Amino acid sequence: MSTDATLVRTGTTRRKERPLGTPIRDRVGDWIFPPKGPEAAPVLLSQRRVYILPTNAGLLFGMTLLLMLIGSINYNLSLGYGLTFLLTGTGIVCMLHTWRNLANLRLAPGKSEPVFAGDRARFTILAKNPGRVSRCSVAIQFSDKEASYFDIGPTSEATVRIRIPAPSRGLFRPGQFRIFTTYPLGLFYAWANVELDMSCLVYPTPEANIVPLPEHLARAGTGNATGKGDDDFAGLREYNPGDSPRHIAWKAVTHTGVFTTKLFSGAAGTDLWLDLADTPESLGLENRLSRLTRWIIEAAQNGQRYGLRLPDQQIKLGAGDAHQARCLEALALYAAPSP
Repeated sequence: MSTDATLVRTGTTRRKERPLGTPIRDRVGDWIFPPKGPEAAPVLLSQRRVYILPTNAGLLFGMTLLLMLIGSINYNLSLGYGLTFLLTGTGIVCMLHTWRNLANLRLAPGKSEPVFAGDRARFTILAKNPGRVSRCSVAIQFSDKEASYFDIGPTSEATVRIRIPAPSRGLFRPGQFRIFTTYPLGLFYAWANVELDMSCLVYPTPEANIVPLPEHLARAGTGNATGKGDDDFAGLREYNPGDSPRHIAWKAVTHTGVFTTKLFSGAAGTDLWLDLADTPESLGLENRLSRLTRWIIEAAQNGQRYGLRLPDQQIKLGAGDAHQARCLEALALYAAPSP
């Protein structure tokens, strides 16, 4: 499927129109098997759920067998009959193995970590093979994205990691995907359509420009007015998307090639309220949320206590990773009230 395909709503289901040039197999598959919504895990690929069709190579193989059979009948070639029937049997066995490579697999969603808008959402799918036969060259594909291939040993599990672009904030659901295989000879294509109940929280993109924290909202105290906390160097930590470029250890990057962020300890003793109402309305809602996101990241890096005010909720003063995640989640799921 194309990422810019238009959405067509049909009742409670969603179907994406295929672009021109899509194989007939996919168009017919979308018509016969429309999306039915997320399914409760684990999803079992039962016998009736796995479908199989010949590939282009399989069709060419079948036509070759037909021509061999006609030639053997025309010239009464015993060896021709033997070779034709041997290859036909091989094709039938290949079809059975292709279908069995998917049948009775169990799929379940794994955990997904929040990302910022514009990054790639990372989803995890757990595939379990309850049988005693290995499953080889199985693939999972979302829309027209690149397929992820994996193998599963007998009575074991495999973890498949999928990365999908998350263009906007909110609760991102990847939707329906296809699990397929052409193992062992590529003559047949077996597939099943699945939509697991999984989602990823997408935070607003932090504003690119460095905007100072709103000093006039800081409560009077003994600490630094802006809560910079840059008195003493406290160490390094792994770089996270949205960290201020001013706090990146550039000298360490030149030596190790790994991005790290400086940590400081100091007198960041003031409390700060971050309010959507204090951002310019001329920026538009999404840009205002991006600025709040930048402020939250800056305040968290400075070790400052801060709170968040939105028209529909208020998050009390706090600090730490859990408090930062709660504030960013509120921005990700914020819906502007109707005028």
